[in-house]
Amino acid sequence: MSLPVMGLSTRLPSLCLSRRVLALQHGPAGRGLASTPGSAGQNEGYCLQLVRLRDHEGFLCSLLLPPESRSSALALKAFNVELAQVKDLVSQKNIGLMRMQFWRTAVEDMYHDNPPHQPIAMELWKAIKKHKLTKSWFMRIIDEREKNLDDRAYRTIQELEKYAENTQSSLLYLTLETLGVKDVHADHAASHIGKAHGIITCLRAVPYHSSQRKVFLPMDICMMHDVSQEDFIRGSLEKQVRDVAFDIASQAHVHLEHVTLDMYLNKLRKVDFNVFHPSLQRKNTLLPWQLYIQSWKKTY
Repeated sequence: MSLPVMGLSTRLPSLCLSRRVLALQHGPAGRGLASTPGSAGQNEGYCLQLVRLRDHEGFLCSLLLPPESRSSALALKAFNVELAQVKDLVSQKNIGLMRMQFWRTAVEDMYHDNPPHQPIAMELWKAIKKHKLTKSWFMRIIDEREKNLDDRAYRTIQELEKYAENTQSSLLYLTLETLGVKDVHADHAASHIGKAHGIITCLRAVPYHSSQRKVFLPMDICMMHDVSQEDFIRGSLEKQVRDVAFDIASQAHVHLEHVTLDMYLNKLRKVDFNVFHPSLQRKNTLLPWQLYIQSWKKTY
């Protein structure tokens, strides 16, 4: 099965994408987004803008989806961004728990045709009605994000994989449903790609988390190489620190071979698994063309 972007089999959309959508790639990167619901177009625009600002690679991948699925996929990604940023935005765990409960109730209400007047919720409701999305995937994402509100490292690489399966893979299962794909082989591929995505996201976030004096890398891998959390907080470039990154990256590579996520692993190899290297933090300005070329090759 062809898996050009995030493990999803898609047809190549027209190059003549909406000028309004493409213009958002170069729009202002303001910090705050007003979450007041508006018209259907305003709600869709809110989700698109949020994903563009907070998950730029996911935004670009969404542009390659068929038009009939694109707005639903962006709503799913906006939902994922909304939940993912709760941990960083709240100062107390109880506030985070309240936010998760809001979304748990919101999803239940969406399935009773009574969504809350919030832009993401309104767009998700439309997607649920249009594609008959499975409620349990939403609940699994919320439950796992809620468990992850605790500021502690993953005990094992398997615990990190489980988190990735319940969040990233579940999001991919829902995205497949927006494409009308309900196939055990597609789900199997999405499971592996979601796990790889979660592991890579954990690696990519090391510099940011270290600046906040936090380390979430699996403790079993760190202990195997006699590396402490303080080593990462100090930004140590010692070989044993790079060995930790190598082992974690190797586990991600087990789950994938030739998809977009491989780009980060290739760059990580080139800098000898130094997760603090500045080149890993720069946005890939050629990514839109790379995604297009990959999709074209797999389509033709």
